[in-house]
Amino acid sequence: MEIRIASRRSPLARRQAELFAQALTRLEPAAVVRFVAVETEGDLRQDVALSRIGGKGVFTQEIEAMLRRGEVDVAVHSLKDLPTELAPGLCIAALLPREDPRDALVGPQGLTLGALPYGARVGTSSPRRRAQLLHVRPDLNVAELRGNVGTRLRRLGEGQYDALIMAAAGLLRDGRSDAIAQYLEPEQMLGAPAQGIIAIEAADHRKELLALLSRLTHRPTERLALCERTLLMELGSGCSVPVGALCEAHGRSLRLTAGVFANDGSTAMRVSFEGTRAADLGRRAARELLVGGAGHILAEGSPDAR
Repeated sequence: MEIRIASRRSPLARRQAELFAQALTRLEPAAVVRFVAVETEGDLRQDVALSRIGGKGVFTQEIEAMLRRGEVDVAVHSLKDLPTELAPGLCIAALLPREDPRDALVGPQGLTLGALPYGARVGTSSPRRRAQLLHVRPDLNVAELRGNVGTRLRRLGEGQYDALIMAAAGLLRDGRSDAIAQYLEPEQMLGAPAQGIIAIEAADHRKELLALLSRLTHRPTERLALCERTLLMELGSGCSVPVGALCEAHGRSLRLTAGVFANDGSTAMRVSFEGTRAADLGRRAARELLVGGAGHILAEGSPDAR
């Protein structure tokens, strides 16, 4: 059996595809994998802010089109990049175990968010990170930063930025843990819903393939993802607005912390709930945020409002 795996060209995307391939061949030693590298619109247009070219969906649209045309069998994504409503004919076939879901401050060892100099230039492409940074440190100069992990670290090393905020999971998978100066705890900065989770996408009519891939799914991670993505769906928001979430399991019990943040950092809404039913917990948190006025914040933060 040959499995054609589509992923973006970046070293991190390739590493995530390799992690999937390793899990697949452990499960099915006879499987032969072939990697298909894809350059997406988001990769090609790195001089434009994500919010202006369609959000993180620009990293997935071309790959999903290849899946629908049957040119590849599966696609490997960071789940946080996938919209809550997938393209027609596609489904999430498997989820790999979650890596560290936190964001990280990248810079010299010993640096902390509180110790950044007044007016420091901090690089990120995420509206969610920008909003939370400005909420705790309104003095910071939060500047747009695009590119793969290596490109971002090079620009930091060249002195274009004083520090960066990046996903810890990407740095760890890319072998760059030494670049992490400080892990940002959820109390400081909430990560994106489903951050740190690798998703495998496939066409929903490939029943035999789906049956194989479902055996790869890490069920505890699936439960956390369901909770966080239900929250995102209920809020009616996508990848380009400032929503953070973290669901943690404590035995059978789940604890969800969720937040909605104004782009300029002026407002930060957070709620926390516990329960045992993942989807219900996500819906409950979304309702509480919306009752508190999150809809207005999200409307102001959407690309159409700018």
